[in-house]
Amino acid sequence: MKDLKYLLAYILPASTCLALAFLGFWSWATVVLSFAIIPFLELVLPQSTANIPPEMEENRSRRRLFDVLLYLNLPVLFALVGWYLYVIQTQNLIFLEMAGLTLSTGILVGAIGINVAHELGHRARRYEQIMAKWMLLTALYQHFFIEHNRGHHKNVATDLDPASARLGEPVFTFWWRSVAGGWRNAWRLEHERLQKAGLPYWSRHNEMLRFQIWQLLWLAGIGLLLGVKALLGALAIALIGILLLETINYIEHYGLRRQLLPSGRPEPVTPAHSWNSDHELGRIFLYELTRHSDHHYKATRKYQILRHLDESPQLPLGYPGSVLLALAPPLWFSVMDERAKISRKKLVADAPNPLEN
Repeated sequence: MKDLKYLLAYILPASTCLALAFLGFWSWATVVLSFAIIPFLELVLPQSTANIPPEMEENRSRRRLFDVLLYLNLPVLFALVGWYLYVIQTQNLIFLEMAGLTLSTGILVGAIGINVAHELGHRARRYEQIMAKWMLLTALYQHFFIEHNRGHHKNVATDLDPASARLGEPVFTFWWRSVAGGWRNAWRLEHERLQKAGLPYWSRHNEMLRFQIWQLLWLAGIGLLLGVKALLGALAIALIGILLLETINYIEHYGLRRQLLPSGRPEPVTPAHSWNSDHELGRIFLYELTRHSDHHYKATRKYQILRHLDESPQLPLGYPGSVLLALAPPLWFSVMDERAKISRKKLVADAPNPLEN
């Protein structure tokens, strides 16, 4: 029965269904669930540091179940985004309904669009990677597939990674730096790949070019088939999904840095270079994204077997609560800066002695 706990993650798209079906105050259902109900419950419910027993990690029937739970998010995502676009184009909504529906659907794009795409994008099977790219389409963020896998995981917790927040950096300035830096890095990484393969830059082989075409076709199709309101809605929910992703990027590595070795290269990534959260509800709703330390320690580990690691620094709140805290920089700094400094001191103390290398 414990394997079925991830069915709870479908409460999130169910709340968006309620928003679209009933409108009125229900328009805000996903917003209230994500940033009121879940953070409150995470404050009162116990955390869990339990890990899956190693002998159960490779159980094939369990793996199929967990994969299916991920795959179902693809049709659910496109169905709800399509429903949202149709509703805002065809119905006379008051401002509060429009705002609630847009925020609710934007949260969905970030939480089951980008987040599930992130999980699938780390998989080796080609069809899973294709699914990841399609899900990123709704956020107009397909370049994330390139930059995250080939850039962020290599440079995490260094100044070379735009998605690793600096100590004392407000989330609002981080948004600009991470979005722009990730975009530039994706073009550079794809250029390097094509050069190594001896392939022309301006060609169908350039995945960044293909991503731009797909995203333009997506928007053009929405505008032509539905209309201007739907087109603006598609842009709005993409922006909300992007900002949700980047806020989570902000809290995941805030203030943590890898030490430089005598060679000038950063030390290997360890569980100490990512903030972790064992708050159970956030773990379930985000498919264990909150066990981020183990994800960076071994990116190929599937979500259901990500582990609590004692050496990883722990967030005082779950991810939804941390997102709210980050949006109030003075409060965020007062809560997190001292924790980050302690973690950094520990990283320096635990770093290898250069004389021993």
